[in-house]
Amino acid sequence: MMADMDDPVSRNRQESPPPRVIVRSAAERRAEIEANAARLGIDDAFVDLLVETFYGRIRADEVLGPIFNGAIGNNWPTHLSTMKDFWASVAMNAGRYSGKPVPAHMKHRSIEKEHFARWLGLFRATLDDIAPSPETTTYFMERAERIAKSLQLALFGIPGLERPPAASEH
Repeated sequence: MMADMDDPVSRNRQESPPPRVIVRSAAERRAEIEANAARLGIDDAFVDLLVETFYGRIRADEVLGPIFNGAIGNNWPTHLSTMKDFWASVAMNAGRYSGKPVPAHMKHRSIEKEHFARWLGLFRATLDDIAPSPETTTYFMERAERIAKSLQLALFGIPGLERPPAASEH
């Protein structure tokens, strides 16, 4: 069937060029992420400051502190080191984190959906206090919000469906 050229939709469809696809190698993409992070003032020293400051606030928080302290116990140095590798990998594509965050969080049945908003609020407040620019805060918050949504979906499923069983319940 031929398109009617008097029909503006058909005419636009035929006149529109195909979308432009930019193909980059993994090395080019990695270099772009690293350069953008550097432009935003994100380096290992900043990630170290972010993680230390943020988790200091988490530990002191009346709601989240007991949850994190109960889960981490005396292993805070190890956890902080892991979180530094995690955030360096997220923000700078450092490639140092190789953990599995979903199973790590699935075993903690005391985590509630409402805790994520509090976690994100403390994360944003920390960034607002220490980030070199508002753009740096936005860069981290976009990633933190995506991570929080992914964890919530894994932990609580789709609203209206049952919560998935913990790994130990299989």
